[in-house]
Amino acid sequence: MRDKIKISKYLAKHLRHSPEDLGLTLETGGWVNIDDLLEAAGSKGFFISREELEDVVFSNDKQRFSISDDGMKIRANQGHSTAVEMDFKFAIPPDILYHGTVAKFIPAILSEGLKKMNRHHVHLSRDIETATKVGSRRGKPVILEIQSGSMASAGYKFYISANGVWLTDHVPSIYITETK
Repeated sequence: MRDKIKISKYLAKHLRHSPEDLGLTLETGGWVNIDDLLEAAGSKGFFISREELEDVVFSNDKQRFSISDDGMKIRANQGHSTAVEMDFKFAIPPDILYHGTVAKFIPAILSEGLKKMNRHHVHLSRDIETATKVGSRRGKPVILEIQSGSMASAGYKFYISANGVWLTDHVPSIYITETK
C-alpha cells in the first residue's frame, strides 16, 4: 500500500477545498460517490484502490473522513473552504475548549479573536493534547483556552462534527486566554 498520508492529503484537498479540480460536486453534507471519486482521481493519474481508501478512512486517528452507512459515499468531516452545506449538529459545548496555533498569530488573535478565515468555522478541541497536535502542524504550538460555556450563555452557537471537532463562527478575544 502507498503512503497513507499522501492519500489522506489528496482526499482532504479534493473533499474539503477543490472537488471541482476532479470534476466533482459535493452533495449536501459534503458527500461524493466513492466510485466517482476513485475514477476521477485515476483520470488525473492518482490511482487509489477501494482498499487504500477504506484503510485511510478507518485508520485515521483524527477521523477526518466518513463513509456513508451504505458504503457508497465519502466526505470530509469538517474543514471545508469550498461552498458546501454541512449537516452539523447543534450542541452545548463544555465550559472550556482549546485551540492550537503558533506564536506569530497570537497578537492578531488576542486583538481580533479567532476567525474562521477561509473555512466555514473556527475549529476547537475538547482537550489540550488534541489542540497541541493541531498547533504543532505549523511549528511550536501555543494553546489557547476558550471560555466556550460563557460564549454559549451569551448566545454563540456551537456545533460538533462527526469526528468530535467543535465548531463555531467566531471566538471574540474576550473569551480567549493563552495557557501557560
